[in-house]
Amino acid sequence: MTSLFKQPLNVINVGIEMFSDDLKKQHVPVTHLSWTPPGQGNIAVIRALDKIESNGSLQEKINAANTQALERIIQSQPVLIGYDQAINVVPGMTKNTILHAGPPVAWEDMCGAMKGAVTGALVFEGLAKDLADAERVAASGEIIFSPCHEHDCVGSMAGVTSASMFMHIVENKTYGNRAFTNLSEQMAKILRMGANDQSVIDRLNWMRDVLGPMLRDAMKFIGEIDLRLMLAQALHMGDECHNRNNAGTTLLIQALTPGIIQTDFSVAQQKEVFDFVASSDYFSGPTWMAMCKASMDAAHGIEYSTVVTTMARNGYEFGLRISGLPGHWFVGPSQQVIGPMFAGYKPEDSGLDIGDSAITETYGIGGFAMATAPAIVALVGGTVDEAIDFSRQMCEITLGENPNVTIPLLGFMGIPTAIDITKVAASGILPVINTAIAHKDAGIGMIGAGIVHPPFECFEKAMLSYAEKYA
Repeated sequence: MTSLFKQPLNVINVGIEMFSDDLKKQHVPVTHLSWTPPGQGNIAVIRALDKIESNGSLQEKINAANTQALERIIQSQPVLIGYDQAINVVPGMTKNTILHAGPPVAWEDMCGAMKGAVTGALVFEGLAKDLADAERVAASGEIIFSPCHEHDCVGSMAGVTSASMFMHIVENKTYGNRAFTNLSEQMAKILRMGANDQSVIDRLNWMRDVLGPMLRDAMKFIGEIDLRLMLAQALHMGDECHNRNNAGTTLLIQALTPGIIQTDFSVAQQKEVFDFVASSDYFSGPTWMAMCKASMDAAHGIEYSTVVTTMARNGYEFGLRISGLPGHWFVGPSQQVIGPMFAGYKPEDSGLDIGDSAITETYGIGGFAMATAPAIVALVGGTVDEAIDFSRQMCEITLGENPNVTIPLLGFMGIPTAIDITKVAASGILPVINTAIAHKDAGIGMIGAGIVHPPFECFEKAMLSYAEKYA
């Protein structure tokens, strides 16, 4: 025993990470093994897992259903086919409907950023004369609030979508379903982050009157754009296509330009659009969201499947939807996003996790594909090694890889695809999401970006409901 302590130590730490942190401070080589008990120690979840695993007939049905779900995600070929106003294309949209991000939430429970976006949208639509009047209208019961996901839509951050906003129209050529999302306002003081002053309304008016119609007319010349192929190219060029979109935006505007210059809009208006796109690389961000939504919806509603088809947040609650449990949201409290803040802001200024953009991680990009975009750590924090490890770790909770979209740095492996609630429950590993941070109060906007995970509570509820129905 004495001789053991006379030679260099190389420690393996299991469980509580602070022990490895202390050793690192003493310059002792240490490898930390991240481990949590099955079900994170929840006996009810462990029993649900045991019920499922011990039932051979059920396991066969689950395996067959999950094979089908994985194949439907991989075989989906989403293409951009056009742009139009929400009132014309979004199922269930009316003039007094406001769609929002995440699971259902009442006006009184909405966070500051979402309330700011709602009131701004009501002024934009002419449903309120000013922001004070918009608060009255929002609380009056005259407005229909509904999750984007329940209308084949997704929305960044607050996710607020109203009748006259222009939408991407993405069609899944393999299965025929469609998905929609509104246009990027870029990264200034914007509605989706909760800002709502006159500059925000003026930009929305321009997007409705110039940008949207120009893109609509451009697509009449172009026909369609293969988004899955473009996504694969963007990842090979250094994007992860959630928060880093430098390559994706370049590829998208390159594809749109031949159509834009053939429209009847003036050269001055065309220049306005090109200048707008050049103002931020986020222009393609919503495009990937609609692409991922079209793919994941194709795998929704498969009996016995344990695949997660939706992850979405409203700044109040985080919600999951599961393929084999259609019609149900499984929710837990929205979490604090951890990451760098813009100058002048502190963590206590930030709102909680919000937005439908986690559909990108649900598909397998964003946080799941951070190994393709090491430069993303400058925005969301962490290290390059951690970014690479996230992509590896997500393989532990997914059913397979998508060979159509690959990660060069990891030997061109396919992105981790099809989150399985039983794998999450058994391992305790939670999906990783990189995301923006909005201020907790309305009217301010984005104040940082970082990393966040869903609350395990969502998976607990999903596992227990699944076991109750099928086991």
